[in-house]
Amino acid sequence: QVQLVESGGGLVQPGGSLRLSCKASGRTFGTYTVGWFRQAPGKERNFVAAIRWSGGITYYADSVKGRFTISRDNAKNTVYLQMNSLKSEDTAVYYCAAATPPRPPINAASYDYWGQGTQVTVSS
Repeated sequence: QVQLVESGGGLVQPGGSLRLSCKASGRTFGTYTVGWFRQAPGKERNFVAAIRWSGGITYYADSVKGRFTISRDNAKNTVYLQMNSLKSEDTAVYYCAAATPPRPPINAASYDYWGQGTQVTVSS
């Protein structure tokens, strides 16, 4: 079992930045793929970014390419999502999830473990 805890959400003005963290406990991320998804009110949960723990290959949704960066810290067993140039449409609850490869990293159905989410609100 892997327990995931997200942190770092909050209220930020358009154009600002936030860094989300996803820390695993119970076991290490090992060979998992770790992804970030987001869900706005009344909308479905959508893929944001993912990283393969082994090799560090990254994936991004088109809507966040060039603005968001996913990274990992092996020693801390933590994955980060650096979000820059935030827009109002980035407002959502952000979820961290872990999947056993080689499942497709952009599909929510690929993920076995989910955190409880952290709210990100972009507003002036």
